[in-house]
Amino acid sequence: VGVNHMEGHIFSVLMNKKNPPKLAFPSLSLLISGGHTELVYMKSHLEFEIIGRTLDDSIGEAFDKVARMLGLPYPGGPQVAKLAHEAREKNVKALFPFPRPMLHTNDCDFSFSGLKTAVLYTLKKIETITEETKTDIAREFENAVVEILLKKTKRALTLHNAQTLIIGGGVSANTEIRNAFTE
Repeated sequence: VGVNHMEGHIFSVLMNKKNPPKLAFPSLSLLISGGHTELVYMKSHLEFEIIGRTLDDSIGEAFDKVARMLGLPYPGGPQVAKLAHEAREKNVKALFPFPRPMLHTNDCDFSFSGLKTAVLYTLKKIETITEETKTDIAREFENAVVEILLKKTKRALTLHNAQTLIIGGGVSANTEIRNAFTE
């Protein structure tokens, strides 16, 4: 049986046998993975429309590339999240704010290559990269990602009057992203 990979991400959240979530239409799915970043509008089961997508790197790809720049092992997303968590726990001073590409555009599209490039240029300017520097960069990168995802998703929810929000894909396991959307 052929199954679309992205549909699999959407419907995987409905597989909770103990407490299956209720799906009210129209619905919106934020799909964030190593290969995709999409906002998908659903009028009904199996009736999809992509209303927003990344114009360049997926969010998972950006996490992996930032991890590589920081000298972290693959897969990079969990490693960056771990450093970001350390920065929050230790209250490391924020020295490296990063841009939020496309945050204020009137569409639901994303762009993460500029954010990734900002990390690269920041690292090139630093003479000595300490562990504290790495944790700050990881936290500020993750903060930018969370803000972008939240703002674009809120815009899509409002524009399309969605009654249900589904978040799926491997990057949805990121604790900071999960906490931000839960709030």
